[in-house]
Amino acid sequence: MNNNHIKYMKEALKEAQKAAEELEVPVGAVVVYKNEIISRGRNHRESLQNALFHAEIEAINNACKKLNSWRLIDCALYVTLEPCPMCTGAIINARISEVFYGTDDPKAGSCGSIVILFSLPYNHKPAVTSGILNDECKEILTDFFKKLRK
Repeated sequence: MNNNHIKYMKEALKEAQKAAEELEVPVGAVVVYKNEIISRGRNHRESLQNALFHAEIEAINNACKKLNSWRLIDCALYVTLEPCPMCTGAIINARISEVFYGTDDPKAGSCGSIVILFSLPYNHKPAVTSGILNDECKEILTDFFKKLRK
């Protein structure tokens, strides 16, 4: 596996850890452009009481601001959990070239677990790679929900 993929997913995991510390579901994301992280995101649904505040949405929003463009054509998104339908829609609309995610989401995953939205005849189809640091990405979620149930 490419060392850069591991490096960037570790950065997404740092965002997920911050989310966990804020009592948010621990999902983190980073957007990479020309081998540089240009934006970060993590879940804020609980603190902001808004269903739209997923890690991917925040990272995409910040990347658009950084590049002063809604088109993120040469960008890659690294996210710890498989994107949901809303986030896959945002990825398509932002024209992100590549998506790398850590662990599958059997409840809302839209890159293969439930549906593959990128396989539908939309105007953009990013490349997708799953399983980057799968165990670490899965563990942070499992640990969070175990603590929440106690």
